[in-house]
Amino acid sequence: MARSNQRSQDTPPSILFSDLDLDPRLLRAVSDLGFESPTPIQAAAIPRLLLGKDTIGGARTGSGKTAAFGLPLLERVKPGGREVKALVLAPTRELARQVSAALDDLARHMPIKILTIYGGVGYRDQLRGLKSGVSVVVGTPGRVKDLLSRGALDLSSLEVLVLDEADEMLQMGFIEDIEEVLEASPEGRQIALFSATMPPPIKRIAKRYLDNPEQIQVEDDALSASHVTQAWIKTSHRRKLEALERVLMVAKRDAVIVFARTRARVAELAGELATRGFSVDALHGDLGQSARETVLARLRAKQVNIVVATDVAARGLDVNHISHVINFDLPENSETHVHRIGRTARAGREGLAITFVTQNEMGKFKRIQRDLGERIDRMSVPDDAAVMAFQRQRLVDELDEAMDASGAEHAEAWLEEVLQTTGWSAPDVAAAALSLLALERNFDLRSKVKPQQKSSSRNEDDGGGNEKTDEDFAHLNEVELFFAAGRRDGLRPADFVGALCNEAGLPSSTIGRITMGSHKAFVGLPRRVADHLLRERATLEIRGKVHTLKLSFQSQEQTPGIDADGDASTSSGGSGGGAGKGGGKPPFRRRLTGRSRDHDKPRGKKKKSNKKNKNKGKRKHSKN
Repeated sequence: MARSNQRSQDTPPSILFSDLDLDPRLLRAVSDLGFESPTPIQAAAIPRLLLGKDTIGGARTGSGKTAAFGLPLLERVKPGGREVKALVLAPTRELARQVSAALDDLARHMPIKILTIYGGVGYRDQLRGLKSGVSVVVGTPGRVKDLLSRGALDLSSLEVLVLDEADEMLQMGFIEDIEEVLEASPEGRQIALFSATMPPPIKRIAKRYLDNPEQIQVEDDALSASHVTQAWIKTSHRRKLEALERVLMVAKRDAVIVFARTRARVAELAGELATRGFSVDALHGDLGQSARETVLARLRAKQVNIVVATDVAARGLDVNHISHVINFDLPENSETHVHRIGRTARAGREGLAITFVTQNEMGKFKRIQRDLGERIDRMSVPDDAAVMAFQRQRLVDELDEAMDASGAEHAEAWLEEVLQTTGWSAPDVAAAALSLLALERNFDLRSKVKPQQKSSSRNEDDGGGNEKTDEDFAHLNEVELFFAAGRRDGLRPADFVGALCNEAGLPSSTIGRITMGSHKAFVGLPRRVADHLLRERATLEIRGKVHTLKLSFQSQEQTPGIDADGDASTSSGGSGGGAGKGGGKPPFRRRLTGRSRDHDKPRGKKKKSNKKNKNKGKRKHSKN
C-alpha cells in the first residue's frame, strides 16, 4: 500500500478505506499501518474482489496491489481454521516472503495463520506448518506443485487463488506449473490475476480458467512505465563503465539498482565499482539463498546503496527507497524493461531510470520506446565540470547541515582555542579544512570548474569528462604502479590519489585507473610521469605507512629503462635505488636494458636476439 493519493480518472477522488465493506479488524490494521486512502488499483479492485468475482488487474510493481488482493482475501477467510482456503502464487521466494509479511501485517488482529513455502530450503518446517493447519499459503509455483504431488498440500477447500506478477512467472518458465496448480484447485474458487503486462500465454490462461473476469486497468497502458522518469545515454561498450561512474557520482540518489545481462558481467561490474570507492553488492544466480538474503538485508538497512543484479536475481525485489534504476545492459524486450524500471518510483515516490544504449542497439531501443508509447529523452554523461560542481555543492550542503547540528558550538569554542594557540587566521583554517574534506571525498580543489562545452558532433558517443577519447584513457594508463596493500589494509582509491597529489605533487589529471584488490593495488600513470616520479623518490607515505614505489611486473616488461624497484637504468645511482622500509622486495630484480639495446636492430636479427635474451633470462632466473 502507498500513502500517495495518486489516482486514475476512473477512481473516486475521495474514497477512504473506511468506505469499503471490510471487517473492522482489517480497518484497524490498516489504520495501525498509517494508511487512510487506497491507491488506484486498491480502490478499483477491492470492491470487485469482495463480490467474489474473478478479476484481472493490470498493475505495475509497487502500485499497492498486495493490499488490493490481500484485504479481500483476508475478508474471505476471516474465520480462520486448519484448511487451506487461500493460495497466492508469486514468482520468487523474495516476493513470496514479502507478500506473506504484508498479509501478516493486515491480519494482525485476526485468527488467521499464514505459511510461506518456496524452494531452496528444506521441507521439514514447511511440512510441519501444513500439518499443523493454516488458512493461507503463499508460495512459488515449483514448490507448491511439488508439495501437491507429495500429497502434503490439500487444495480441496480452496476459495481464493491469486496469481501475483503472472508475466514474471511466465518469463521464469513457470507456466506449466501454474496450469497444474489451477487444475488441482476446485471448481468455483475465485481467481485474481495481477500482471504488469499481458503476453499471449497469460491471456490464454485467463481465458481458460477465469470465469467472466472483471478487467481492471488503472494505468494508461498495459506496459505501464509512465510513473517513472526515464532517460537514455548513448555510449560505447568501452566507455560504459566511465559513464556509469560519472552518473553515480553526480546523482542525487538513495539506493540504486544496476542491471547487467550475465552473472559474470554482474560480478565484474560490482568489483569495478567497489575499487572506485562505491558501496556496492552483487546479486546473481550463483549466490546461495543465505547470501542473497544478506545482500537484500544490507540494501533494506541502507548499509549498501548500489546493487548490481541480473534480471532473474532482481525479480521480486521490493525496496521502497530505490531512487534510480540503471540499465547498464539494454534489456532484451519491453516487458523486461518495464519490470526493471518498476523497481523504482514505488509507494508514490519519484524515481529515475537511465538506459545505456550503444550504436548497434539503437534499433532495439527504438522498438522499446514504441512499445511503451512514449519518447524517452536523451541525456549526456556528466563532464568534469559537472562532477566537480556537484562534489563542491554536496560538500557545501554537508557543511550547512553541520552548522545546524547540535554540538556546533563546541567546535566554535575549539576553533577559537586553535586560532589563539597557533596564530593562524580563520580563513586559513577554513581553507585547510575544506582541502582535507575534499581529499576525503576524492576530488581536487585545485581544478577550476569550467562550463560544459557542447560536443562538436551530434552523433558522437557520450563518454564523460571533457570528451576524453579512448586514446586519452590509454595515455593515462600507459604503466601501472604496484602497491602491496589494498582494501583489507584499510585503503581506498582516494588515499592513493591524495598521497600522489599531496606527497608526490602529481596533478590529479595525470592519475589514471586505480584497481584495488584485498592486499594489493595498481595505479595507472602516463609513462613519462611514472619515469619522473620513480627518479625523484623511492617511497610514498599513504595514511601514515611508507610504501615502496615500483612498477607492476607487466609495466616493467613494457617500459625499457626502468627496473623493478624504480631505478632508471640510465642512472648510476639515483634516489630510487633501494626498497623503502614500508615495502618488500619484488620477486626478483631485472634491468630491462637488454631490450632497449636491441631496439634498432633489423627485424630478423632482433627476433633471434630476443629469443636468446629470453632464454638467457630464464636460465638466470632458474639459477636464482
